[in-house]
Amino acid sequence: MAALELKVPPPLIATLVALALYAGARISPDWLNVTIPFFWIGLVLAIAMLVGASAVLHFFRAGTTVHPHCPEKSRVLVARGIYRVSRNPMYLALLLILVAWSLHLGWLLSPLGWGLFVVCITRFQIRPEERVLTRLFGDEYRDYCQRVRRWL
Repeated sequence: MAALELKVPPPLIATLVALALYAGARISPDWLNVTIPFFWIGLVLAIAMLVGASAVLHFFRAGTTVHPHCPEKSRVLVARGIYRVSRNPMYLALLLILVAWSLHLGWLLSPLGWGLFVVCITRFQIRPEERVLTRLFGDEYRDYCQRVRRWL
């Protein structure tokens, strides 16, 4: 399993989960599908976009990499703005996009897909990144991890 660490792009994982959610919603019995008002779908999607854009903007301003497969190229530990709330707001934004997609689908079993996404991203992306960032930034990163939660 270590061979998958930092190899599969997080947006690809989100896309595969989104496709699985779509398939599940299409083959499930009608009683597992509900209609969600568009307002809620739009609200979650807007929050996802704000979180993701804010996260990327902070990385660009700090002059560090946003490339998920090269955490060793990180030059600065970004710990301000949205990074005071979540250590992984870019992945949180992908999760929120999946939530919005799930609301659109209206499939009551969608949270299973969210859980799958969180487990995969945590295991194959976040934990390997954390090892690299600990090596690069030492106590500064360990202190940051004590103050800020991994997801939210």
